[in-house]
Amino acid sequence: MVLELKLRKIGNSVGFVLPKEALAHLKAEEGDTVLLTEASDGSLRLNTSKPQISHQMKAVQSIMERYRNTLRELAK
Repeated sequence: MVLELKLRKIGNSVGFVLPKEALAHLKAEEGDTVLLTEASDGSLRLNTSKPQISHQMKAVQSIMERYRNTLRELAK
């Protein structure tokens, strides 16, 4: 599937609208969260949010908050 999407100004940002065909392919609907990730070949991939990834991201955020000072020292 190849869809040409036009970028539009939305407030101070730029976005695009997904047509019904793309939403059906993603099995997504209005209000769902999607993930934009970089593939190993440098391309970008758009996927629906998976609960496992959301859980992992929350765990990482918690660790980063808890060990903020330690991580800052290690980054030097």
